Amino acid sequence: MIELLNNLGDGLAFVMGVIPILTITLGVTMGIIAGATPGLSPSMGVALLVPFTYAMSPTLALILLVAIYIAANYGGSITAVTINAPGTPSSVVTAFDGYPLTKKGKPGMALGVSLVSSTIGGIVGTLILIFFSGPLARFALKFHPAEYFALAIFGLTTVASLGGKNWNKAFIAAMFGLLLNTIGIDPISGVSRFTFGLSFLYDGFALIPALIGLFALSEIFKQLEGGNFANLQMDAGKQEWPSASAYWKLKNTILRSSFMGTIIGIFPGAGATIAAFISYDVTKRLSKKPEEFGKGSMEGVAAAEGANSSSVGGALIPLLTLGIPGSASTAVLIGALMIHDLTPGPQLFISNPDIIYGLLASLLLANIILLVLGFFGSRLWIKVTTIPKTVLFPLIFAVSIIGSFAVRNSFFDVAACLAFGVFGWILRRYNYPVAPIILGMVLGNIAETNFIRAVMMGGWTVFFTRPLSLGMLVVAAASFAVPLIQARKQKQSPEQSN
Repeated sequence: MIELLNNLGDGLAFVMGVIPILTITLGVTMGIIAGATPGLSPSMGVALLVPFTYAMSPTLALILLVAIYIAANYGGSITAVTINAPGTPSSVVTAFDGYPLTKKGKPGMALGVSLVSSTIGGIVGTLILIFFSGPLARFALKFHPAEYFALAIFGLTTVASLGGKNWNKAFIAAMFGLLLNTIGIDPISGVSRFTFGLSFLYDGFALIPALIGLFALSEIFKQLEGGNFANLQMDAGKQEWPSASAYWKLKNTILRSSFMGTIIGIFPGAGATIAAFISYDVTKRLSKKPEEFGKGSMEGVAAAEGANSSSVGGALIPLLTLGIPGSASTAVLIGALMIHDLTPGPQLFISNPDIIYGLLASLLLANIILLVLGFFGSRLWIKVTTIPKTVLFPLIFAVSIIGSFAVRNSFFDVAACLAFGVFGWILRRYNYPVAPIILGMVLGNIAETNFIRAVMMGGWTVFFTRPLSLGMLVVAAASFAVPLIQARKQKQSPEQSN
């Protein structure tokens, strides 16, 4: 422990220099921009900047890339809150309550809670990374495909609370998202499914174009249909911001979500999106005011942002300790490490402790810089809501098209984005939630791949013979059934009183 603290002290001394601070500030700024731009995920933001790190020292290169990674997770919440266009898949959950707060004229409340929750989540994830990375990484490695399948099923049970009274519609939407994942090449056998001989369907539907279409474009189509061109009259200087007491009331939500996000982020393939969905679901179940969720609950915003930001620290644990990427962004970071002749894994702590502990110290400083830049930038983010909709709608539409194309440089993705936009608009007209579709698409591949692997390794009974898998499936069944039973009782009680 003494050696750890000494190394961490050396790392802090290094990052307090002028060049490292400027590097972190640049990375945080670019990360916020990447996260707030629909179509640019955190992994894409990191990947785009890798070529610019060739001439940098290994420590500064990693500091820059990780700062982008951290800030991009927060940046997605900006557009999610202000215009209901989540910049990243994980910020979909932030939009559930963030955008309703904006429609109520309180974007400052949503942006303030989002920023502080992201910062605290990032710091908690970093501290867990520093002090508990070894044991947690070894625990994550013991996960069998049966446990990964059970985790995915547990994630899917969140549709019961996402849908509220319309849980049946949420269930249908989630099933549609799962069905979309069956289009393309089977991940295990390599057989093409539902491609109808069309080569552009071999890779299936990309998540980002679906995300942009279902949220951003469908919102535009909905407002165009209603002739809603009125502007929200807001003054950033007079905007209401969360008070210290408001943050204090959210402390348990933020800390719980931060720990959950870190733990879920450790498991390769789980990532920030699953962490945000599960954290939101758990927070809603434990809340004293669950009826406010989806209508502008600050607890909902805090749960989503605390989890998705803390997942960064979790994803870095298997990367730095074992050389195994925990997310798409950390997979890009492995490439950056190798470019600088560094091999991630336990040996890196011995051979290059200055790089590792400089990186760990920079994570703490990056979250503080994120808080400062976010605080001063929030006044600017609010002004997005005052842009005339005759200008804002075409701008969002253009960014959506460009963002969809940028994912794979494919016009098919642009067409898919438009199709998802129209489909999402139709769903909204009939009160079908669109978020469960994204949930189904995110978890579908994890569930399918690990189900097949588990069966191949241990037969059909493996899910019930492994205690952890069985326990997670039981919890998943209970978390899905309890809200439905409660909703049925509430429906029956008025009828009995009549």
